[in-house]
Amino acid sequence: MVNWQVTAATIYCDAIDGEVTLLVYRDGSVKCTGYVRYGESGKETAKLLKKKSKQLKRQLECEGQACYRAIQYRDKLFAEEAKDKGGQD
Repeated sequence: MVNWQVTAATIYCDAIDGEVTLLVYRDGSVKCTGYVRYGESGKETAKLLKKKSKQLKRQLECEGQACYRAIQYRDKLFAEEAKDKGGQD
């Protein structure tokens, strides 16, 4: 398997009702474009989420660094890599 530095995937995030890109780095760190935009929200972003929440009739809120979607994607990548390494001996 080729050594990689970063991989990315775009997914639908129901926590913010939109698409986000998850970036997983070789060191295991994960960044989410949704967190960049909605996680540490200012007044404008808070207004947008509140408006979307009202329309959908449910609470929208970015889960930040504890987001299970990002963690599951990272864990899946590392599990696949471990499986591939195990079969190359």
